Amino acid sequence: MLEIMWIWGILGLALLGFEMLTGTMYVLWFGIAAILLAILTWLAPAMPIALQLFLFAGLSIGALVIWRRNYRKNSTDLHIGQSQGDEIGRIGTIIEPVSARQPGRIQFAQGIMGSREWAAVSNENIESGAEAVIVAIEGNSLRVKRH
Repeated sequence: MLEIMWIWGILGLALLGFEMLTGTMYVLWFGIAAILLAILTWLAPAMPIALQLFLFAGLSIGALVIWRRNYRKNSTDLHIGQSQGDEIGRIGTIIEPVSARQPGRIQFAQGIMGSREWAAVSNENIESGAEAVIVAIEGNSLRVKRH
């Protein structure tokens, strides 16, 4: 019959293997707790099974709670379907005047992000026919400045 230390070790490795398959980062803490229990039962082989189960539950849930409190996503703003800055610096022609009070339109010789014309916003007055450069992408509009 297997010693309890090996049972905890095998369970821990199985949980870590399952974590590698899923990549959720939740099962990881249960696997680590089982490995720690394997080490504890190697150090104290007479530990009652009830205490082992209590320690496993406490270590697993405690580690999971600590991880969730300290876990931070790298970026909270999603740019799905938007340029990631590749279009910054492109030069186009203003076809509808743009000012700080009113958005206008800008046109490009070659389409960017699927269109040749875009809504343009600016902090300065730019008249029709003037060239402007993209300085930022703000939702469905391009922030431009005079070139």
